[in-house]
Amino acid sequence: MDNLGVVFALIGVALATFMAGIGSAVGVGKAGVAASGVIAEDPSKFGKVLILQLLPATQGIYGLLVSFLVITQIGVLGGDANISIAKGLLYFASCLPIAFAGLFSAIAQSKAAVAGISIVAKRPDQMGKAIILTAMVETYAILALLISILSVFGVKGLAV
Repeated sequence: MDNLGVVFALIGVALATFMAGIGSAVGVGKAGVAASGVIAEDPSKFGKVLILQLLPATQGIYGLLVSFLVITQIGVLGGDANISIAKGLLYFASCLPIAFAGLFSAIAQSKAAVAGISIVAKRPDQMGKAIILTAMVETYAILALLISILSVFGVKGLAV
C-alpha cells in the first residue's frame, strides 16, 4: 500500500495517453478515409489532404506529453517512485483535462478535417481556409494541455 500514490498517478498517465490517443486514432482514421477518396480521383492532391488528415493527431501527442511529465515528476523514470496518496490523486486529476479534451476534440476535429478534405477536393485553392477551420478545434485541446501541464507542475510544489 506504500505505492498507492504512484498507482493513482499512473492511472492518470494511462488515461491521458489512451484517451487522447484513441481520439487521435479515430480522428486520423476518419480523415484518412476521406483523403483516400480524394486521392483516388486526383493523386496530385495527396500533400494537401495529408495535412488535413494529420491535424487530429496532435491530441495524442499532447496526452503523451502530459504522461511523460507526470512519470518524470513521480520518479518512475528515475528517482524515488514513492509519493503520497494525496499527491497521486492530484496527478491523476492533472491528467484528466487532456484525457477528456483530447478524446473529444480529436474526434470533433476529424469531422472538420473531413469537411476540409471535401473543400480541397472541389476547390484546392481554398486549402488555407480548410486548415483554419480544422485548426480552430485544436484550441480546446491546447487549453486542456495547458491546464494539465500547469496542474502537473503545481502538484510538485505542494507539501501533501
